[in-house]
Amino acid sequence: MTTAFDPVDLAGTRLANRIAMAPMTRSRADGESRTPTALVAEYYAQRASAGLIITEGAQPTAIGQGYPNTPGLHSAEQIAAWREVTDAVHERGGRIFAQLMHAGRISHPVVLGDGLHPVGPSAVAPAGKLFAGTGLIDFVAPRELTADEIRETVEGFATAARNAVEAGFDGVEIHGANGYLVQQFLASGSNHRTDEWGGPVENRIRFAVEVVKAVAAEIGPERTGLRLSPANTYNDIAETDTDELYPALVAAIDPVGIAYLHVTEAAPEVRELTLALRKAFTGTFILNPATDGPTGADALTLIEDGTADLVAYGALFLANPDLPARLRAGGPFNTPDTATFFGGDHRGYTDYPAL
Repeated sequence: MTTAFDPVDLAGTRLANRIAMAPMTRSRADGESRTPTALVAEYYAQRASAGLIITEGAQPTAIGQGYPNTPGLHSAEQIAAWREVTDAVHERGGRIFAQLMHAGRISHPVVLGDGLHPVGPSAVAPAGKLFAGTGLIDFVAPRELTADEIRETVEGFATAARNAVEAGFDGVEIHGANGYLVQQFLASGSNHRTDEWGGPVENRIRFAVEVVKAVAAEIGPERTGLRLSPANTYNDIAETDTDELYPALVAAIDPVGIAYLHVTEAAPEVRELTLALRKAFTGTFILNPATDGPTGADALTLIEDGTADLVAYGALFLANPDLPARLRAGGPFNTPDTATFFGGDHRGYTDYPAL
């Protein structure tokens, strides 16, 4: 029987175990340069015993930033700073992928600065408020991306992936979940386009497919992963055809041969769809399961019964840097402090730990 503590081959990269650290926004980058700091290197190095670390979302372009003090992967300075992080993790025997996250409409001119305005597939403002550093502010309607800008955005993901490899990352994860730009294109509630990127399912999946193909072409499919969150309504996402949408997307990207598919379950009710996606995808399958509270040791049975190849842990990894050892021993586990998930007392933050 396969267990969580067995090694696994991730498209040529050997992982010491099947316990992944889920990407979690930390807001610890230098504000001006959006570069990860020494604290970031220490933080990830402490968790290097994970089979795979997936970093907090790093914006592939300046306009992709969604929150204050999040890191980028679009400048030479950022590449150099991330190299300190990857070196620290590799020195402790870890494997680390960078998550590429374009926030799209989940942003604000106050956060972006430099006269930039949030963009999206359509000029549809999300409901709710955003934490912008000093308090909560209303979202604004994004500017609808032109066809040329969409192509430039796809290229921006590919360039950021190349930057990630230059920075020493073992690969990248494309963030296609939780209401950010890729999912904004997938969802009919945020995508009102009538061109080749909007309307029927085959059009709404086009942006995600093009990003996956562009990244895989740039750095190799074996270094490329994709994260999805079917039926997740977070960040005011409204999907009307989830059961049709995600199988179509997985069918379109599976021939690319990417390293893994990472699914975040929105609720226990979507397990049937999770299993369908697991069956349809021929690569490694990572699951961040729907749970009541932080994912616990009981989720390891999902590896034993074949539901997933790896299980991703979020909040529990924050409070327990040596989580794989504690899971093997059956505890004890420190309790996560949900008031300080984002590197400070950001109780008004719109995000949640397992991003």
